[in-house]
Amino acid sequence: MLDRPVSEFSKPTRRLPNQRWQIYPQKPEFAQKLAVLINVSPIISQLLINRGMETPEQAQAFLNPESLVLPSPLEDFPDLAISLELLQNAIASQTKIAICGDYDADGMTSTALLLRSLRTLGAQVDYAIPSRMHEGYGINKRIVEEFHSEGVGLILTVDNGISAFEPVARARELGVAVIITDHHDIPQKLPPANAILNPKLIAESSPYRGVAGVGVAYILAVSLAQQLGEAKGLIQPMLALFTLGTIADLAPLTGVNRRWVKRGLQHLPKSNLAGVQALIQVGGVQARGEERAGEQGSRGAGEEISNPKSKVQNPKSLKPEDIGFRLGPRINAIGRIGNPQTVIELLTTDDMGVALERAMQCEQINASRQEMCQQIEQEAIAYVEAEFVTSLQQDRVLIVVQPNWHHGVIGIVASRLVERYGVPVFIGTYEDGEHIRGSARSIPEFNVFEALEYSHDLLGKYGGHKAAGGFSLPAENLQMLRSRLIEFANQCLEPQHLKPLLKIDAEVNLDQINQQLYQQLNALHPCGMDNPDPVFWTANVQVVEQKIVGKGHIKLTIAQTIDNQDYRIKAIAWRWGDYFRLPPRVDVAYKLRENYFNGNTTIELELVGARLPIQIQQFFASSPIQSSTTFEFNQRQYTCGFYKNGIEAELRIKNSEGKVLAMQPGHIIGLLGTNRQNAKEVDISQPQYDSIIQAALQALSVKS
Repeated sequence: MLDRPVSEFSKPTRRLPNQRWQIYPQKPEFAQKLAVLINVSPIISQLLINRGMETPEQAQAFLNPESLVLPSPLEDFPDLAISLELLQNAIASQTKIAICGDYDADGMTSTALLLRSLRTLGAQVDYAIPSRMHEGYGINKRIVEEFHSEGVGLILTVDNGISAFEPVARARELGVAVIITDHHDIPQKLPPANAILNPKLIAESSPYRGVAGVGVAYILAVSLAQQLGEAKGLIQPMLALFTLGTIADLAPLTGVNRRWVKRGLQHLPKSNLAGVQALIQVGGVQARGEERAGEQGSRGAGEEISNPKSKVQNPKSLKPEDIGFRLGPRINAIGRIGNPQTVIELLTTDDMGVALERAMQCEQINASRQEMCQQIEQEAIAYVEAEFVTSLQQDRVLIVVQPNWHHGVIGIVASRLVERYGVPVFIGTYEDGEHIRGSARSIPEFNVFEALEYSHDLLGKYGGHKAAGGFSLPAENLQMLRSRLIEFANQCLEPQHLKPLLKIDAEVNLDQINQQLYQQLNALHPCGMDNPDPVFWTANVQVVEQKIVGKGHIKLTIAQTIDNQDYRIKAIAWRWGDYFRLPPRVDVAYKLRENYFNGNTTIELELVGARLPIQIQQFFASSPIQSSTTFEFNQRQYTCGFYKNGIEAELRIKNSEGKVLAMQPGHIIGLLGTNRQNAKEVDISQPQYDSIIQAALQALSVKS
């Protein structure tokens, strides 16, 4: 019999993604009833149920956001009236207005939106954005005093300011009025501004509650234009910038965000903004190749994977991913490693030549950012594998600090490490010999901000929320911080939490995947935060072809036999090079994507998860060793059973001539022969071997 040591059996495949699959409970009766009431397919109604729709009215409002009855923003934002009065007076008296923005996509689009609209409305207005490298986030006293010296009478913050008590107090001392527009969490003590517009200060039931900084800026600008009777011609350009900023900032696509983004996406391809057209041209038709990230709650729009064929080839139907994954990274890259002025000029110019020049600068800086991310990620993985990988299950958190990393991109790398290792990640770099500056990204069960507060006595500045944060500390405190974070992680995390969570909507078979289903899914768009792209799964598919393409992606074809008919579909698994080759049989989880090639449109799968089929997992985990049975296949008799080989169970199938096929779970290579000395290695994903393996598993299933 085949009894060679297991170490000589065959090289195992690399591990499959380390994931927890959470499949939504299926409610077929409710889904069928809802489908009839709102005239959609049962698959769509199940997706709506998964997203919290419990009544036909809720579902209709979601599918048709234009039906949402919006209250006047003046009713929901208590300080909007005084903000409008301050701006009207400043425009009438030609008082200088200064905008203080932020260097991320939300802050830069907010700045551009208010600059364009205020200038169009006749204001005398300029802007400043603090240096990411030297000053960090938010308005500061230097900017306030500089504005004052330039004769500014009204400061308008966008996407920042809610925690800037001292800078705002200084502005008021100097006699400068301040309007804060922000969307970040409310501190215990509000700054002494003349007016504060922040959705976190309004009723939780308000449809405006989820707007990002650019949403607050949009509400302010539209309200002002309407009061001045100058809204005509202003709404569409502002809507384009709102859409760009909202998606790139990963704001929740619910409430007014869903309504306005859906409307904005219809207008973006034909936007009359030179900067938007230049971005679409550079980011689509002339794409160098994108990077796309796994949809973790903690990631930013600049976290990507290389897709050299990704192009906006159908400009009539831009979807959020076209913004977030093509245009968003180019804007965010500037904020991370470039000069935000480039983006402001891009989005405020009416000169197509200038716009294309600035868009190309965004393109080049984004390419540099991609290379930087890739290099730092490789260095970080090598460091973790050498120092920490064996203790991750005990530590339950990863703290990675190295010199000479650019702190503008380490947050992206942190997200990739979370995806790879399944634990919260705190990553930092030395600003000088004595200080460390870092970013954190998390998993659902770990609150980054609470962890930073737990370590506050070891830190300098810190801030953030549940999923992400930033921090600084004296370098001498690094080991103490490591111990403190491990202590915190062990209080809130259990071993089962240390796998990335993959939420799956529904099971479908490959024969259900077609253009009709894909078109039905359009009813759910725009997808994004709080309304994720639908994720489906299919059980026990056969991987019939697979190869590495680009920078470590797997391109594959999977097959499923239904009622003796073979269904095949192409798929792509971004950044899965570590898992090549995939086992011959897997359960797959995926999103549906359209692929345009040579004028043809096909539906393909974008894999987001894979695991050994439950059937195989259960057999190899629970079948008694020496369990065996007989079965017939293609009119021949076989025996099959599970046997111990080293530390693993092994499935062996023997024919009447004494030849044995042996395989282990997760392996793509099996052994075929009368004994291990003369056995040859065979690819068990090939149909002739796969079919007999499935028949053997079926026979053992019946026996058990």
